[in-house]
Amino acid sequence: MRAAAIAFLLLLGGPAAAEPPPPPDVPLADPGLEAKARGVMAELRCLTCQNQSIADSNAGQAQAMRAEVRERIAAGEQPGDVRDFFVERYGDWVSFVPPARQDTALLWLAPLLFLGVGVALVWRRIRR
Repeated sequence: MRAAAIAFLLLLGGPAAAEPPPPPDVPLADPGLEAKARGVMAELRCLTCQNQSIADSNAGQAQAMRAEVRERIAAGEQPGDVRDFFVERYGDWVSFVPPARQDTALLWLAPLLFLGVGVALVWRRIRR
């Protein structure tokens, strides 16, 4: 009987202990500010989905990040400052556009290297 009462109390307490719902996804009233916010949202990676931007994701974490972006844009922050806030908080990985630094040079140069190798292979094949 005591075990049943404990189980019943745990079932009742389960939803109360759950994570609170993310803030509602309400666009900003000013279309210009909303466009700035959406631009930032398209450049930030969802931490849950990992290959979607927060603009495209339905995850709770993405919803909370969208609300944060809108709040900061509405407060007058520039899009670059908002991006920098998320990069500082979550690391470079959260941005779909990696920063151009010495340690990320391979990311920026790899497409050119692959293109060069491809052109060389095609040129070699044509010469035969």
